[in-house]
Amino acid sequence: MSQAPEVVSFGSSQAPLVGKWHPAHGPQRAAMVVHGATGVPQRFYRHFAHWAAQQGIATLTYDYRDFGESLTGATRSSSARMADWAVADQDAAQHKLAELAPTGPLWVLGHSLGGLGIAFHRYPERVSRVITMGAGMTHYRDHPWHYLPKALAFWFLIGPAATGALGYLPGRRLGFGEDLPSGVYWQWRRWCTRRDFFARDIGKSLPQPNFNATEPPLELCVARDDDMVPPAAVRRYAAHFAPDRTQLRLFDPANYGLGTLGHVGCLGAGCEAAWQDLMFPDAAEARTGAA
Repeated sequence: MSQAPEVVSFGSSQAPLVGKWHPAHGPQRAAMVVHGATGVPQRFYRHFAHWAAQQGIATLTYDYRDFGESLTGATRSSSARMADWAVADQDAAQHKLAELAPTGPLWVLGHSLGGLGIAFHRYPERVSRVITMGAGMTHYRDHPWHYLPKALAFWFLIGPAATGALGYLPGRRLGFGEDLPSGVYWQWRRWCTRRDFFARDIGKSLPQPNFNATEPPLELCVARDDDMVPPAAVRRYAAHFAPDRTQLRLFDPANYGLGTLGHVGCLGAGCEAAWQDLMFPDAAEARTGAA
């Protein structure tokens, strides 16, 4: 019989966060936090979290400030930025994970934006793995031709027009995921429309990064058919880290009998075979390759 997740609250009074704690079924191998992608609420990860718990990996999911279950007022009233989600909120979630699992190894899984805060965190020795899926320094020109019109509309036409008019990105109405605070959208737009990505925000909304850290081990994963954050963008991101620390892993949907993995769907229901490879790479070497 599966155990229902526990609702947990953490963060500050100015930025309260709501999460779900999925205890491990049976002996606990590790405890893991899932840092979500931009515009993807924690409820999307419930299937993955339940599966991980069944493998003995206690899992914490949560929503960033002013988003999903952590939203306490009107989205248009939020002052949140992408940097707040990638640094302060991720740091708060990692501290909560250590509190929920006071012993044993800790793992960090960052999906898209969830993997962009790595260099801005100082991980304790208990963090033995950092895994990213679809996290890269994406420039809009990285997208394949068939996806480019959607990206151009999001960054240069519909996205800025709607956000400017309404004071928030109406993602649900536009078919671009969930609604987002305007500060999150504008900073995200700046990163993805400049070749230096988030470099201009370092020393401002972002602290100084430590790309030279050698621990914990870093696994940068991407689906071969990810149009939103293509493998080239992940390789560009990986090049900033110490080479001895990083491993690039490319996931091909054909290896799992799937038509697609993509950017978001790779952590959605139905991709359990890929999750097995993602979490237990020692048994996956025959099915994954260099990104």
